[in-house]
Amino acid sequence: MAVKSFSDKQIQVLNWWTNPKHSGKDAIICDGAVRSGKTFCMALSFVLWLSFRFNGKSFAVCGKTIRSARRNIIIPIMSVLKSMGFKIYEKLSENLLTIEYKGTVNRVYIFGGKDESSAALIQGMTLGGVLFDEVALMPRSFVEQALARCSLEGSRFWFNCNPEYPAHWFYRNWIKNHERKKALYFHFTMRDNPSLSAKTIERYESLYSGTFYQRFILGKWVAAAGAVYPFMNDNSYVKAPDGPFEDYAVSVDYGTVNPASMGLWALKDEVWYRIDESYFDSRREGRQRTDEEHYKALRELIGDRKISTVTVDPSAASFIQTVKRHGEFSVTPAHNDVLNGIRQTVTALKEGRIKICDNCLDSMREFSLYRWGERGDDKPVKENDHAMDDIRYFVATILNGGESFAAFAARR
Repeated sequence: MAVKSFSDKQIQVLNWWTNPKHSGKDAIICDGAVRSGKTFCMALSFVLWLSFRFNGKSFAVCGKTIRSARRNIIIPIMSVLKSMGFKIYEKLSENLLTIEYKGTVNRVYIFGGKDESSAALIQGMTLGGVLFDEVALMPRSFVEQALARCSLEGSRFWFNCNPEYPAHWFYRNWIKNHERKKALYFHFTMRDNPSLSAKTIERYESLYSGTFYQRFILGKWVAAAGAVYPFMNDNSYVKAPDGPFEDYAVSVDYGTVNPASMGLWALKDEVWYRIDESYFDSRREGRQRTDEEHYKALRELIGDRKISTVTVDPSAASFIQTVKRHGEFSVTPAHNDVLNGIRQTVTALKEGRIKICDNCLDSMREFSLYRWGERGDDKPVKENDHAMDDIRYFVATILNGGESFAAFAARR
């Protein structure tokens, strides 16, 4: 990629390790709005730092997953580094980069910190530094294990993230205490990214409202409150369009005691319409369905349409096996990161990439009732959430193919 200019804040991040007044700092933290330019300048600064300060040492770049680390960190800076005279050799099988520059050779290992078990992956290493991309999405145990590996003289820590809720461990331990931690702290907005035009910034500002606006546009660590989809109202729903349609898919939130919700989606002119749904509440009906009865309802919802895939709540193992056993439809376990899926659903609804038809009465009812909990931990109330879950499964799994919100936002 071609870099035409850097903002003043990006330049500070690029040069902080060369500034004598920051010689006592052990870490740098960059947080703030999406698409604010913090990740690129930090990644470039990290490689420049390790190449000028070390030789023959090991370092780590950590993302939510190895794939996201490669996409967010490695790929964007590769061409820039090569244009500056760096030689980079990549071993995909070992998730290893060897970086050569003016006689120095260092190794950079790529790690994914997706859950508590990830901490074991990085044990036993000796590192000169570590860069955490999307650190607020990683478990604390993984981050602290990686920090403990940085025992070389002169080692430093590099963190970037978008804001989460204010009780988040990283916000409380690192951002609120950055001075005590000997860390530099930079807060970014979209206006710190010179590559974004005023029109692009305006488009981003129109995509979000409520909590997500405050986090992704203003870059604030705020608690989620009120309706999850506050912008959905009586004017948000559309009449089902006439066919023909280009594709069909189904999303399923499975339930026995709890309600089961199924949504039928049809693609027309690059928009997916929820044209019909099936909703069964065992408490309301006074009986429970078997897996075979749920399958019969699925079959009736689909009718004679040709379905690309049925995506199902991944915890519904017995129902997934039932669908597979019948052999009529391809079935895909849904991606079930709740907050990530809600973020993507907000954007998909705002952009008009999905539309809910006005015959989907249970979806309309749940949109009006689905709310954040009061604990301040970004968890919606587990009520009126079954159509909400199956819609989220569709967006995260079929519409966006399971990618993280950060990657999704970067493409918009």
